[in-house]
Amino acid sequence: MSLEQALAFFIFAFVAAVTPGPSNVLLTATGANAGLMRGLSCLFGVVLGMGFMMSIVAFGLGSVVLDSPQIMEALKWGGATFLLWLAWKIATAQPSAPESGDDEGQAGEPIGFLGAAGFQWVNPKSWLVCAGAAGTYLQSDAAGALAQSLSLGGVFVLAALPSSFIWLAAGVALQQVLRDSKSQRRFNLVMGALLAGSVIYFIR
Repeated sequence: MSLEQALAFFIFAFVAAVTPGPSNVLLTATGANAGLMRGLSCLFGVVLGMGFMMSIVAFGLGSVVLDSPQIMEALKWGGATFLLWLAWKIATAQPSAPESGDDEGQAGEPIGFLGAAGFQWVNPKSWLVCAGAAGTYLQSDAAGALAQSLSLGGVFVLAALPSSFIWLAAGVALQQVLRDSKSQRRFNLVMGALLAGSVIYFIR
């Protein structure tokens, strides 16, 4: 991958990662409920999970999945079920307790690294981004498929780290607004509803 190609893909990946989607709803809710430090495992799970998925899809798995109606149907309904479960988990998350003196609050355990990384495989936006990137940026006359797929995954991680951090930080900033349990519960309900609403991408 040349420098010009890497730069073009970096811009694509940054824009793809910073635009609203299920993962960014998850990061915002995590930041608001768990704080910055406890939310970093979720951030790294989202970013590295997406980078790994980018490499795998670009290397060839994506074409197998996308060309199989049976696999796509299973992914659709399995993903919808997981998204609804995650939306319920966010909507019913326990509010933090700022009055306890802990800046990070006492909210329940946030979605961790493995949960956030695995979430990418049932995230409709992730599949659209990876499939689009593979079709656009893979070159038949460039390096081998493995080298190109690893390059795409690595560049995506570099681009997604700052853009995803924006959403986590936005959630952390909201902690200053959500100072009481009632407002935190309302926020969690809204985030859960937004995530549940993304299920329409699977079942339409």
